[in-house]
Amino acid sequence: MSAFSIPLSGLAASSSSLNVIANNLANLNTDGYKNESLVFGDVFNQVQQTSGNGNPIQVGAGVQIAGQVANFSNGNVSSTGVASNMALQGNGFFVVEGNSQVSYTRAGNFTVNSHGQLCTPQGDLVMGYPAVNGVISTSAELSPIVVNQSGNIPAMATTSFQMNTNLNASAAVGDTYNAPITVYDSLGASHVLTVQYTKASTNTWSYSISIPSADTGGTGAATPVATGTLTFDSNGTLTSPSGPITGITISGLANGASPMDLTWNLNDANGNPIVTQQNAASGTNSSDQNGYGVGTLMGYSVLPDGTVQGQFSNNQTLALGQVAIASFANVQGLKQGGDNEYQATLASGAAVVGQAGVAGNGSITGGAVENSNVDLSTQFAEMIVAQQGYEANAKVLTTLDQVSRATLQIVS
Repeated sequence: MSAFSIPLSGLAASSSSLNVIANNLANLNTDGYKNESLVFGDVFNQVQQTSGNGNPIQVGAGVQIAGQVANFSNGNVSSTGVASNMALQGNGFFVVEGNSQVSYTRAGNFTVNSHGQLCTPQGDLVMGYPAVNGVISTSAELSPIVVNQSGNIPAMATTSFQMNTNLNASAAVGDTYNAPITVYDSLGASHVLTVQYTKASTNTWSYSISIPSADTGGTGAATPVATGTLTFDSNGTLTSPSGPITGITISGLANGASPMDLTWNLNDANGNPIVTQQNAASGTNSSDQNGYGVGTLMGYSVLPDGTVQGQFSNNQTLALGQVAIASFANVQGLKQGGDNEYQATLASGAAVVGQAGVAGNGSITGGAVENSNVDLSTQFAEMIVAQQGYEANAKVLTTLDQVSRATLQIVS
């Protein structure tokens, strides 16, 4: 009897459904795994005849698998504290490459190989945009992200400094106040400049900026490099100079560094004077300058836009690269390649590669991983349904067998 094929197709469908459920449960703790399910469709055999009113009498021939659907919703994010780990939340995939094949993954449990490159546990390289001297080039070809660069971050000579200082309005004429500030030359060597303020008269102070004589190859007292006068109004607000003091030149450094040309900024970013004269003890609340010495890479972190930012021993940060994110017109068309990786197909469309947080791409959480989005209770419920379907089709098959036997007995 041809009817045996119908319950057999039901048994096969239920068995396939159980296989998918079993795979989901097996990957309950797999980072970045996406829950999957089967879509079934009926099998139409033929039109037997038509009824009296002309409607076709159609007999089905069982069930078949119409497709497999992956649920690409976000999994929960778990913090790991491992700098190389990344959790992608929202649309997109990480781009990885191994054996000259580009793949895509949601599993961000990345590690670092012996060359200092970010890679998957299987060794595929994490691809992204390169950075040169801390500047990321999103127009360049994708390349492996390197997080333990050999060498150091080069020094940058100080070109400007500022000091948030108050001078005591009650100071006697001739009283002095010294404020040190550290600056860096072109070789990364530090020099401690001393700004000495001297009360000249009411609302007037002179200043002298000096450098230790040993720094310029001399001996004895400090060497002055700039002098001038500061004038305040009756409210203690600096009136002269009204802008930055330029032309502070330090040449002849003993270590052979290039001459330094410094600017002393007397105002903040809003143009307000930061050197004041109030009836309070002279003091400097804060100082800042834009130079730094040579630094070595101490660690790194991943920002929400995928920028891998290095932290250096000289308290500077520098971009080491930016992780690329790929999106697809039809994620259901991706081909599974194992190891939590996918490959693009004609059905998925070509990958559109960009940056995290841009053009609909998700954002990245550094030091974390995205968990599997398999829901245990849902899988158990679906397993019960698949089991009941299997048992029901098995019962139909048994009944057909009994009917067949009864028919054969009638013939015999």
